[in-house]
Amino acid sequence: MNAPSKRQLNIGAFLMRHGHHVAAWRHPDTDLEGNVFQVFKRQVLAAEKACLDAVFFADSVALTNGVPALEPLTLLSALAAVTEHIGLIGTATTTYNEPYHVARKFASLDAISQGRAGWNLVTSDNAIEAQNFGREQHVGHAERYARAREFYDVVTGLWNGWDDDAAVNDKAHGQLYRPGSVRRLDHHGEHFSVAGPLNVARSAQGHPVVVQAGSSEAGRTLAAATADVVFTAHPALPSAQAFYRDIKQRVAAIGRDPDALKIMPGLFAVVGQSEAEAQDKFAVLQELVQPEVGLALLGRMIGNFDLSGHDIDGPLPELPLTNDGQRSRQQLLTNLAQGENLTIRQLYQRIAGGRGHFTVIGTKQTVADQMQQWFEEEAADGFNFMAPQLPGGLDDFLQGVVPELQRRGLFRTAYAGSTLRGHLGLPKPGRAHA
Repeated sequence: MNAPSKRQLNIGAFLMRHGHHVAAWRHPDTDLEGNVFQVFKRQVLAAEKACLDAVFFADSVALTNGVPALEPLTLLSALAAVTEHIGLIGTATTTYNEPYHVARKFASLDAISQGRAGWNLVTSDNAIEAQNFGREQHVGHAERYARAREFYDVVTGLWNGWDDDAAVNDKAHGQLYRPGSVRRLDHHGEHFSVAGPLNVARSAQGHPVVVQAGSSEAGRTLAAATADVVFTAHPALPSAQAFYRDIKQRVAAIGRDPDALKIMPGLFAVVGQSEAEAQDKFAVLQELVQPEVGLALLGRMIGNFDLSGHDIDGPLPELPLTNDGQRSRQQLLTNLAQGENLTIRQLYQRIAGGRGHFTVIGTKQTVADQMQQWFEEEAADGFNFMAPQLPGGLDDFLQGVVPELQRRGLFRTAYAGSTLRGHLGLPKPGRAHA
């Protein structure tokens, strides 16, 4: 597996406050007292030193699992000031936001970072968010995706309302912009009415990269039509390959270039000097999982269901199709439980780290082997790395796995461009609205 590849991997780092394992905050090496921004600053600078494409921050507009989190756009704007190359991707839900706000904020981040911003477009899968926005019930699955598609159209329409060369800055003739280079949107749809134009100009990469994370039928349709990057969860190679083929075919069918969309599954990896050391590191985290926390995590991820009334050492009960949560993740977890005859306890222990994503526990060579296989056998264009805990879990990956991939010719050793689109090998978008 050591032959160099013509193509190279795209790699991002998906960062959470303590790490991705649900018990990461209890790990002996986790800093609970330090300034949150300084913690993230250190991790992002380390990721930039390793030449990663981007860092990625999720979001929830409710307190989830009792863990506080910073608002991503504010955090990424601060990180833009202390970094030079790495991409900055943040999540903003289309369910409990307005498109003009999202367009303006991400365009501002793109300007501040000189073309390094990315928007992770999601529909909220956490039902408790509804009560923070005057709703007793969460928005249903079909409506969330219909709203998301129109939301995307409005946001990109606002971004594309500016020409790249709009500014002329002609003091002598009193002209800031070339006539006709800044246009109203005048959108009137089912969910939104937005006049425009946006009051932020285009950036060095045109506009922010759009990331989409849904894998249900509705999510796949949305991703094929809108996304530059798809962040997806697959625990095994065959399902990842099937998803990869399906998305690329959908993209081609609507006239887009399949290479203009990057598929980057999540990767949860615990890295050790030996296989035994890696397993020991993972065991430390697994032993810290509190049953009530594991059960709550599983209930939310399988569709916002309360599982507390069921025997945790019994089988997963039959659940109705979720209307509040992620249908793709519900199917994934149900298949996992049924396929391996897992109890509720065994299932929440299984997802306590990777939450249903591809999981590898081993040496740097083992992890690199798996990444290379997925890459070369058309299951992934790259990965969004999910560190088990911070800082050690990310350091193990950056200092061990990344150099191994570089040695194999599978990953860059220096940045060749200055924008996130450049890192990902994506074309600069042209204007869509005349």
